[in-house]
Amino acid sequence: MVKTDKMDVMDLLFQYFRKYNRLSKEAEDAIEEISKLIAIKKNEDLQSIGHTCRTIYFINKGSARIHYFKDGIDITESFAFENNIIARVESLLTGKTSRKAIQILEDSEVVAINATQLFKLYDIYPEIERLFRKIFEAAYVDTVNRIEAIQFHSAEERYDALINDAPNVILRVPLKYISSYLGITQVSLSRIRGMK
Repeated sequence: MVKTDKMDVMDLLFQYFRKYNRLSKEAEDAIEEISKLIAIKKNEDLQSIGHTCRTIYFINKGSARIHYFKDGIDITESFAFENNIIARVESLLTGKTSRKAIQILEDSEVVAINATQLFKLYDIYPEIERLFRKIFEAAYVDTVNRIEAIQFHSAEERYDALINDAPNVILRVPLKYISSYLGITQVSLSRIRGMK
């Protein structure tokens, strides 16, 4: 197995950041100082329910989901795959404990960015504040789109959108999590897949 170099992973993180906002070398170095590379096994919680989110994660390798329980039913809110950020933003920004967890779906490698220290960097590097404002704005738009999809699109349309966004999701994520994310039963998911 090839050992991943933190510098290589940080390069991938900074490439991801450049989609939103370019950072100076000094700002990149400051973020690297407050980041660490973590390897985590399949089915482990990256963050569990009832804790306050103080970390922003960049998935270098693997996948994760945010989920919660409602009336004893496990509900998937979102998925994240390589080259994506995942965090419980409502807890991160309010400082309150979260009713949601982040679970790893495959053996994964993530960069953990200490959010408490990151927010302190905002005053020193306005470009970092601008970057994360844009990232959080994009996440907000994704959330609004997800709510609208549930309100206005059929289960089949939601399935097609998921496959379009993450073509390998069926191979990488248990069907029970996909059906939960789509707001349908596994039987309905099997029927939709059978029509494709």
